[in-house]
Amino acid sequence: MTTRTYGFLDRIIGEIDKAIKVLASPALPRRASPDSAGDELPLEDSERRESIRLMRVNHSGEIAAQALYQGQALTARNGTVAGVMRRAAAEEMDHLAWCEERLRELNGRSSLLNPIWYAGSFAIGALAGAVGDRASLGFVAETEKQVEVHLQGSMDRLPAADHRSRAIVKQMTHDEVAHGAQAASLGADELPFLLRSAMRLTSRVMTKSSYWL
Repeated sequence: MTTRTYGFLDRIIGEIDKAIKVLASPALPRRASPDSAGDELPLEDSERRESIRLMRVNHSGEIAAQALYQGQALTARNGTVAGVMRRAAAEEMDHLAWCEERLRELNGRSSLLNPIWYAGSFAIGALAGAVGDRASLGFVAETEKQVEVHLQGSMDRLPAADHRSRAIVKQMTHDEVAHGAQAASLGADELPFLLRSAMRLTSRVMTKSSYWL
């Protein structure tokens, strides 16, 4: 029996298929959505709207995370690093599914801009991977560090009564810290200050846009 060798074009077609599934199909989690501590309290209309907007932002962040990891895996030079990226993407799929589920529970919707976030993030991830594995890992470590800060801000802004959303964000934060630590342990390079600043600016644009759209 011969083993089929996939060329670069085959892999590109595979990435297009993954993008369609992420953007158009319900995400399937491997882990159950985190349970909230205590009884879920009814939300006021203003609280529900705020939770929808914040969880929509978090959902868009997970769309971008899928694209980043897949782009980095595509251009990674080392098979081990590519495997790390794919495993991280699989773990992040839980976050995507949890945010989707919570948005449905709140009668909210995902961002209309998600296709843009996916395409842009995939291109950035592929470029980071092409630069080199240590730089790519450094990109992951810095991204997760910034995501941790963002999620803490989301936790601070979520209504106190929204225990369900808060439990989800808490678990997401825990997982993101672990991903960043793993990247650092594999030899991640520290990114230049200007690049870190550009990443923060890009994240701010995505956050503000997805909050409303």
